[in-house]
Amino acid sequence: MSIVTDEKLLADVAAGMSGHAIAKKYGMSPGNINRRIKRLGARGLGHGGNVSRFVPDGYKVKGTSSLVKEDGTVALQWVKTDVDAERQLKMMQEAIEALTASIEPVELPGFTRHPTAENLCNLYTVSDFHLGMLACLEESGEDWDIKIAENMFVSWFSAAVEISPWSHTAVVSLLGDLMHSDSLAPVTPASGHVLDADSRYFKMIQVTMRMVRRAIEIVALKHPQIHIVVSQGNHDETGMLWLTSALEMMYGHDDRVTVDTSPDVFKMFRHGDTVLFFHHGHKVRFDSIESVMISRFRRDYGETSYAYAHVGHLHHQKIVESNCMVVEQHRTLAAKDAYAARGGWFSGRSANVITYHKQYGEVSRQSISPEMLK
Repeated sequence: MSIVTDEKLLADVAAGMSGHAIAKKYGMSPGNINRRIKRLGARGLGHGGNVSRFVPDGYKVKGTSSLVKEDGTVALQWVKTDVDAERQLKMMQEAIEALTASIEPVELPGFTRHPTAENLCNLYTVSDFHLGMLACLEESGEDWDIKIAENMFVSWFSAAVEISPWSHTAVVSLLGDLMHSDSLAPVTPASGHVLDADSRYFKMIQVTMRMVRRAIEIVALKHPQIHIVVSQGNHDETGMLWLTSALEMMYGHDDRVTVDTSPDVFKMFRHGDTVLFFHHGHKVRFDSIESVMISRFRRDYGETSYAYAHVGHLHHQKIVESNCMVVEQHRTLAAKDAYAARGGWFSGRSANVITYHKQYGEVSRQSISPEMLK
């Protein structure tokens, strides 16, 4: 029995030999040969040419349709794909391994011995960061990839902590769409829109865990108490659930840290006579946020004098004050992708650290743009 390489097998298939004929040629079982031909075909090989470059990772080729000219050359070819369950399972296992490898109790660095104001709370908000998105200068006016994003995230937290007041309490709000995609396939969860992605999902998990952990360590150097709020976005609904669980496992043992572990898409934090609300903005329109938050957190709203709701989703700043509360829609630090550039959405880029007083509500804010971090 001869050793049949994939190259030999593909050459025989290209020559028009059947699986039975190939098996007879090499003294092998027809079943073995046919299974190998099927596996190669699923990878995009043996379809009258290598079509594997047209098949996303995690998918397989169901078949091809070709338009052949009179001289026998292929004029056009359509590649039909389907989900490769075996490959997607392997990719998901890689993602799980990347996640579980990072989930261990973490000891935070001690905060700098400096007088802190008990009445103050600094809110560090990052919205619509889209880690894993790919954008290029030529197409959208700005470069963005996973390396640029990680550096931006850590640099922003370093700068924000440096210029913020010495408050006793810090709230770290990740306001949704921290990650660009939510599964092995680079598509939006609800609508299935194909996304410009820079990285594999397991790599996004690794970088997300690393940069968020680094951000928490930076905040811990200045603030004795930290509260973490992770909101689900339309790009990362399940991703933010596992991130919340991971953060609870990492910091739940530390008396200095609390994590909002509620799976609710609406979040709340009370600081004395001031209450803060959080929602990504994909489930409720901006104009309805006020009434929804009052209804959802009726008691907390009724027992406080100052109320502020924070949303993201649309990537541009909008602040509206009513008789009941201030609703603020946040910008993003992320670059614009091709979808945004072609749609003419060119809002500025920045993120804020806002300081709240227990008795007086908002007392100061600092806005930091990417240009300030260079």
